Amino acid sequence: EVQRLNQQLEEKNGEIQQMINQPPYEKEREILRLQKSLAEREKAQATSDVLCRSLTDETHQLQRKLASTAEMCQHLAKCLEEKQRKEKGNSDDQIPTERSNQVFLLLLCFFKLLDNETSLQALICNLQDENRMLKQKVAHV
Repeated sequence: EVQRLNQQLEEKNGEIQQMINQPPYEKEREILRLQKSLAEREKAQATSDVLCRSLTDETHQLQRKLASTAEMCQHLAKCLEEKQRKEKGNSDDQIPTERSNQVFLLLLCFFKLLDNETSLQALICNLQDENRMLKQKVAHV
């Protein structure tokens, strides 16, 4: 490991000596190339940061929407349960119908939650693809 590091150090020292011995216009050209490369990296990083923030914001928005839907489902289930308790004394024949209604509502809520989760995953995939394409464009420029 020490030998490898010493070899790398010698290579870097050689590069530095080579730069020192170059004519001034060569040094300027290398400086400009390095500045351009740095600017491209900074631009790519800024683009990536913007896309990540956008993705994070969208994720939080969808999570809030999903939580709201879950709360709505819980509320509906609670209302249905209260309705069952009130009507339970009226007729024992209605209990199977009420239970099937409750199952139906819970299934609706489940599919709504599942749809939101699927939409979130699809959105994440789309944004990641878009991010990859933008990085390729930045790298090409």
